[in-house]
Amino acid sequence: MDTLQIFGYLGALIVGLVLGLVGGGGSILTVPLLVYILGYNPVIATAYSLFVVGSSSLVGTIQKFRKGLADFKIGLAFSFPSFIAVYLSRRYLVPNLPETLFTIQNYPLTKDMAIMTFFAIVMLVASFSMIKNKKDDEQEILNIKQPYYKTFFQGLVIGTITGIIGAGGGFLYVPALVLWANLPMKKAVGTSLIIVTINSLIGFTGDLQNIEIDWFFLLTFSSFTIIGVLIGIFLSKFISGKKLKKGFGWLILIMAIYIIFKEFNSKM
Repeated sequence: MDTLQIFGYLGALIVGLVLGLVGGGGSILTVPLLVYILGYNPVIATAYSLFVVGSSSLVGTIQKFRKGLADFKIGLAFSFPSFIAVYLSRRYLVPNLPETLFTIQNYPLTKDMAIMTFFAIVMLVASFSMIKNKKDDEQEILNIKQPYYKTFFQGLVIGTITGIIGAGGGFLYVPALVLWANLPMKKAVGTSLIIVTINSLIGFTGDLQNIEIDWFFLLTFSSFTIIGVLIGIFLSKFISGKKLKKGFGWLILIMAIYIIFKEFNSKM
């Protein structure tokens, strides 16, 4: 095992730790870890990330369900449009994107660059949702309920985003669950894990025919993440999750800016 692999597995442990402590967002670190430290191309990295996110979210789902903070009926209803979109994105959309999307003044925008830039934009959105204080917003929307057709459309959109970037999308599902299902925030977080688990693992199956999977690495990496989740859940009893979430949001913001800089700078 070389030094980069050791750093990669340590990174997987940290991803799980963040997931366990904060309750979400840690999976967004998986793709940069696989691409910039372990050297995988973005298509394989996003596929592997879906498996890692799915398996670690499954552990989180079990923990939340035991505490009565996950609603399977609502989670399954919401996951229906989402997992269709994730699967179709991984099976057909991502593999069929051209290697060069377009060229502006001899400056090519490649498929890998586009995926990582889009990923960084989603990271920016996630970081803002973690940094800002949502107390007032949460109180305001708890009594509003939207029609299911809007939720169905949201599920398709979020599922497509999840399929392209390989992240869980929990920070997008939670507000939708609060709006549509009128769930309290804590239960929405737990229920979103059900959706993330189903979407990620089904989405990953869309990659099985398109890429060769290194199962030994993937299962080992996922195991380190799951161990990190369990440690994080234990430590969360003693550490304030709100302060951690805000600090982690700033870390995600810095990483997003770094990814955009690195991707555009490497092509100049």
